Amino acid sequence: METNDARPTALDSLRMTMSQRISHSLLDPVLTLPMKRWYPWLPLPRQLPPEAIVLTGHGLAIMAAVGFAFSTQYWWGGLLIALGVAGNHIADVFDGTHARATGQCRNGGELLDHFLDPLSFGAWAVGLGVCAGRPYLALALVAAIQAQALLTSIRAKMTGEFRLSRVGPTEFKSLLVLVAAALAIAHGFGAAAV
Repeated sequence: METNDARPTALDSLRMTMSQRISHSLLDPVLTLPMKRWYPWLPLPRQLPPEAIVLTGHGLAIMAAVGFAFSTQYWWGGLLIALGVAGNHIADVFDGTHARATGQCRNGGELLDHFLDPLSFGAWAVGLGVCAGRPYLALALVAAIQAQALLTSIRAKMTGEFRLSRVGPTEFKSLLVLVAAALAIAHGFGAAAV
C-alpha cells in the first residue's frame, strides 16, 4: 500500500531557498550597495568557487586578529586591523554576489559563510583579549558572539528572513577600520617623536 506523504524529506530541506536578507543598516546603502556595483569589473574568474572568497575573507580576519594582539605595541598592528577588517568586509560583500552571478549558489557555501563570520568576529575578540592581557574578556566576547550568531540563525530559519539592524556588521566593521587607522597613525607619530 503506497502512501503519498507530503512532508519534506531531509534532502528537500537542504534544497530549500536561502533566507531573505533584510537590511535596515545605516551604512549598507552608502558602502555595501555601491561596492556590489563594482562586481562586473572585478577580475574574478567565473569558475572561482564563492567559498574561496569566503575563506579569503576569513584569512583577512585572522590577519586583523593578529593586528589586534599587537596593536598596543606596534604601529603596524592598527594597519593590520584596518586592512584585515576592510578586506574581510569586501570579501563578505562579494562572496554571495559572485555565487549568484555565476550560478554557484549552494547551501554549503551559505553555511560556510555564516559559520565563518562569527568565527572571524571571535578571532578579533581573542586578539583584543591578548592585547589587553585579559583572556577572560576574550572568552566572554567569543561566547556572546557565538550566542548572537546562533540566535540570528535560528530566527532566520524560523521566519525565513535574515534581518540586519540599523547598527550591524557593516557599521561595526567601519568603526573598527576607522579606530584601527587612527591607532596606526597615532603610533606612527608617537614612534617618530621618540
